[in-house]
Amino acid sequence: MSHRQFAASLALAALNAFGLVGSLAAIDLQRPTKLQLTPQGNLLVAENGTAASPPNVGRVSIVDGDGDQRTLISGLPSAPTNAVNTPSGPSGLFLQGRTLYVVIGEGNVTLVGPLPRTEIANPNPDSPLFSCVLVVHFSAAAEQGTTGIALTLDDHFALKSGETLVRFDAEGHKFTVKAVVDFPDYVPEPLPILATNVRHSHPYGVVADDSYLYVNDGGYNVVHKVEIATGVNQTLVSFPRTPNPGSFGPPLIENVPTSIRWSGGKLVVTVLSGFPFIAGLSQVQEIDPNTGAASVIITGLASAVDLVPVLEDDATVGYIVVEYSLAHLAGGPGRVRMFDATGTSIAIIAEGLRTPSCVAYDKKTGTVFVGEISTGALKSFALPN
Repeated sequence: MSHRQFAASLALAALNAFGLVGSLAAIDLQRPTKLQLTPQGNLLVAENGTAASPPNVGRVSIVDGDGDQRTLISGLPSAPTNAVNTPSGPSGLFLQGRTLYVVIGEGNVTLVGPLPRTEIANPNPDSPLFSCVLVVHFSAAAEQGTTGIALTLDDHFALKSGETLVRFDAEGHKFTVKAVVDFPDYVPEPLPILATNVRHSHPYGVVADDSYLYVNDGGYNVVHKVEIATGVNQTLVSFPRTPNPGSFGPPLIENVPTSIRWSGGKLVVTVLSGFPFIAGLSQVQEIDPNTGAASVIITGLASAVDLVPVLEDDATVGYIVVEYSLAHLAGGPGRVRMFDATGTSIAIIAEGLRTPSCVAYDKKTGTVFVGEISTGALKSFALPN
């Protein structure tokens, strides 16, 4: 079967079986950052909270096939970042059986420095538990019927100290929550003009195997490899700065890993070209989880922030890639494209999107789900012919 035949068959399946093409109007997401499809056909959504929210209202929601939304866990760490003053909290999800790994982003662990593009440590962040990965255990019955549990700031401190929390929802379902790894919130990065300058951590996504977590960090520009049993971590691969080919912006451009997925036993990572966000420099890279060896598989992207591999018989036959904006500094719209296994673009799934940030793919129905971070919308599309 060719890629186009494959895409057409999935599109027909989506229209016949799911019937959800367009915006799911009843959904009220709060700056969604990642989506995770469950074996039961529900979507888990990591949400940061809104610009008007108080601190620590991050949450994970459940959206079912009828478009109904419930809370799985709320009260997660979240606070406005120093740079753009928008909430940063839950930023990645990975479901392994009944175990959900939840990544917490940078929050407000740093403050804007006294000079442009500098930052200093925040002595009073809104939570002690930013830049970490939590593990949440819950049953299939809880997924289907829970109205959720809520954490408190005291819970954040307890998790920071290594405690395992046991909570029950209103229906009596049991949840356990524990911090697997807590990365340093920032590292010193002194400058000749500012000795107290630091660089913040910002984990954006996670996948796992039986022994390790693999976490992409868009602050340190690395992928961490974390031993699940101990939390001991190392840098698997780093993404160094590259020369700026234009005349605007700094001489070297950051390369920011924005999401991470499994694909045929390898890791695939979207890499966003940092300020000044020159269209065409963003990539998708494939990484060996054992050696850290990396190779570029898709080039020429505007601003890649998420992807999902498309599998047939356990083989990767394509990739669905989210481009946040085609003209980042101008606030231009984003899009979602499909590529074949060689990295060749074969279809535009959706375009004209406002800040698309995350994607999930339901193979059974051929439906592609996309979250928009600024609007809170969850949209669904069939793969085109």
